Amino acid sequence: MKKFILAVGLLSIAGTALAGGKSCEDLKSEIAAKLDAKHVSGYSLEIVDKGAAAGGKIVGKCEAGSKVIVYRK
Repeated sequence: MKKFILAVGLLSIAGTALAGGKSCEDLKSEIAAKLDAKHVSGYSLEIVDKGAAAGGKIVGKCEAGSKVIVYRK
């Protein structure tokens, strides 16, 4: 049982590490698809360096957290 819990813990850590390195364009496309599926219109998604997200809401992090995706309506 301890080995199973350890394996699950390690896999969850590995999964978050892989998600942090996701391409910004891929993540931006995924977010846009979700917004379009909810019939949201009149928005923009912009990829900016971390810390330069003035005037919008951060909706995603990519490239190991060095960039963010900003939503503006």
